[in-house]
Amino acid sequence: MREYMFNEIEKNLQKTWDEKKIFETKNKVEGKENYYVLEMLPFPSGKLHMGHVRNYTIGDVIARYKTMKGYNVLHPMGWDSFGLPAENAAIQNGAHPAMWTVKNIEYMKEQLKMLGFSYDWNREIASYKPDYYKWNQWIFKKMYENGLVYRKKSTVNWCPKCDTVLANEQVVDGKCWRHGDTDVIQKELTQWFFKITEYADELLKGHQEIKEGWPEKVITMQKNWIGKSFGTEITFDLEGSDEKLSMFTTRIDTLFGVTYCVIAPEHPMVVDILVEKPEIKDAVEAMKNEDMIARTAEGKEKNGVFTGRYLINPVNGEKVELWIADYVLMNYGEMKDPFVGKGVMTNSDKFDGMSSKEALTKMAEYVEELGFGERTVKYRLKDWGVSRQRYWGTPIPAIYCDKCGIVMESDENLPVKLPMDIEFSGNGNPLEMSEEFKNATCPKCGGPAKRETDTMDTFVDSSWYYLRYCDPKNTNLPIDKDIADNWTPVDQYIGGVEHAVMHLLYSRFFHKVLRDMGLLSTDEPFKRLLTQGMVLGPSYYEKSTGKYLYPDETEIKNEKSYSKATGEELVVKVEKMSKSKNNGVDPLHIINEYGADAARLFTMFAAPPEKELEWNENGLAGSWRFLNRVWRMVVENKGYLETGSIDLEKVSKADKNVIRKLHQTIKKVTASIEDNYHFNTSIAANMELINELQDFKANILDKGEITSESKKVFTETVRTMIIMLSPFAPHITDELWKELGETGHLFEMDWPIHVEELTITDDVQIGVQVNGKLRATLDVSRTITKEELEILALAAPNVIRFTEGKTIVKKIIVPGRIVNIVVK
Repeated sequence: MREYMFNEIEKNLQKTWDEKKIFETKNKVEGKENYYVLEMLPFPSGKLHMGHVRNYTIGDVIARYKTMKGYNVLHPMGWDSFGLPAENAAIQNGAHPAMWTVKNIEYMKEQLKMLGFSYDWNREIASYKPDYYKWNQWIFKKMYENGLVYRKKSTVNWCPKCDTVLANEQVVDGKCWRHGDTDVIQKELTQWFFKITEYADELLKGHQEIKEGWPEKVITMQKNWIGKSFGTEITFDLEGSDEKLSMFTTRIDTLFGVTYCVIAPEHPMVVDILVEKPEIKDAVEAMKNEDMIARTAEGKEKNGVFTGRYLINPVNGEKVELWIADYVLMNYGEMKDPFVGKGVMTNSDKFDGMSSKEALTKMAEYVEELGFGERTVKYRLKDWGVSRQRYWGTPIPAIYCDKCGIVMESDENLPVKLPMDIEFSGNGNPLEMSEEFKNATCPKCGGPAKRETDTMDTFVDSSWYYLRYCDPKNTNLPIDKDIADNWTPVDQYIGGVEHAVMHLLYSRFFHKVLRDMGLLSTDEPFKRLLTQGMVLGPSYYEKSTGKYLYPDETEIKNEKSYSKATGEELVVKVEKMSKSKNNGVDPLHIINEYGADAARLFTMFAAPPEKELEWNENGLAGSWRFLNRVWRMVVENKGYLETGSIDLEKVSKADKNVIRKLHQTIKKVTASIEDNYHFNTSIAANMELINELQDFKANILDKGEITSESKKVFTETVRTMIIMLSPFAPHITDELWKELGETGHLFEMDWPIHVEELTITDDVQIGVQVNGKLRATLDVSRTITKEELEILALAAPNVIRFTEGKTIVKKIIVPGRIVNIVVK
């Protein structure tokens, strides 16, 4: 008997699939509907982790299943390959970021292939390549021409460790999103911005289109981030001056009771205030150095200082204190509302007695009539600052000419390429050091000019990459409109919820911008979004050293964990796998020990995709054992294999039971996949089916108690089970397909369809009651007559016990449902 040599089988099949290019996709196939499934592209760090394995296996199962269901499936992969880690590696190792990136991509690509993912590598993209970032620059230029890009001096979030600007979305609890130990400070710089606020309202309205396919949590996070507020802007006079100050409030009904007004520490008026009141300068600077998100976070303690100035309330002439506070942002002035609930107006002149709800409208109309107020809409969302003071990113295609001002590089000179002769010292922007890069010719007048040395935020790269996969070889445009319309929106997108207000919001913005440029017709990039749960593993913390130990540095005694080296008892927690906690699992180790199929199967079986998955090597070993059972079911039973149509008129009861279980399993597996990808229940159904097959083999086939159809029933069931397992474990199933004498690859086979009549059992269970109490249960044919059912019911031993010696006064007999015997 041939053994299950998973390493050999997986390598051979991966080679075959690659040579045959069976995963390459055409943009259009006659008679097939397009289906686009995509996982968020990875940064090429050099090593896969189990989070990658889970994310990409989810996408691969969907891609394989949809292909077998008859769709023309696009399932690409690429590399989000610009970014700070590559630049830092260059500083540390003395290697150019491009060399580090290329090496890591090659290694990670090999790892992905080892897992058997069905990617169309012919469409591979990498954002560090000029043929990709050329189109970042082209889009930037077109957005500039359309008034969606501007340059201005502003206060920005600055990470001292990254030595660069961070977008608001990249600041987490006051820290850099890359460096959780680094406080973000505020710095004033001249920056380039994308006018994402121009699309704020459409980004909100677009949620209606995607609400059926996106997690409610993500949509809520985006709505809160955009933060649309309806209110009124009111003009206050500054006491003792001709100056006026606009204040925004969502509760104009509280205007008569205002006690003080607040401005942001960045407000232009603050400069003059600090001259008059220098003692508050330190407090104001501290506010400015807080990041914008932390300043407005719900529940945060609010800090403020009185300016010494007063405003005049326009509705009653009363003096109102003017404060500077950290919870107000630059484009908001804010009145301090004394009451935030609903109620009845008091001390509000002619509005007394009116409900606060009605007063919101009436008072807004009143201040507008008097000319010192205007109803308006404000957004929490800020324009997207895209300038980064780093080397390893897309050069911004702007040129500064003393004669012509700011000019964008001409189309024929795109891409503006990164110079390769750069020294990485770790200090400042390396592009500032390259005179060759900085010195340029103005495309407008032909005179000498200077090139912009900032590069683009790397989120620009990932904001439209899903479109480039559809048309990766296009040298004239980022994407052909017809091709874009054939593939978008992406049918199923898969990635982490942590991207809710960065990548996912930016992609929606870009999609709408490119639509308005005429490059595509659809409104949204992603029809459905699946946010997979994290992979968790036990961490082992040693208090005496403050370090996390690797699992192989620990031992278990009496259900407690100890350090092998010191014997110290360790603090054990199950938490997200991470390098810092040393609790990750190397996918290559898993592949070598158990095989790619076992790794794939376990990650799909252990939990539904949207839930957290707790890593468990025993569970992984269980998946490997199950695959061995499947292997043996085929290779040990070739003598029982017989193909041909099954004659349902000639099957035995045992044959029928297997046929019924098969069709019930097809129905359940298919429904579980279609129902939000509950792969765990699909796999469990196949496990039940193999148990049924094992019983059939032992009790029927091995004993020779067979009909002319028994072997065909066995063969058809095994064959169909192999097909249904193939999206989860593609290597072993393809190999067993050959063992069954079949040709081709399961990726190209049709998904099985259940026959509803064959899922229904021939027998039904009937309860027999005596005086309303259940006394027996009968397994009878669905076609049993009333008379036959009465005879069986009265003959049941327990029924005889409760009717013997008594008079039967009534018999209620409903075939297929119930028997009730009334006695006295």
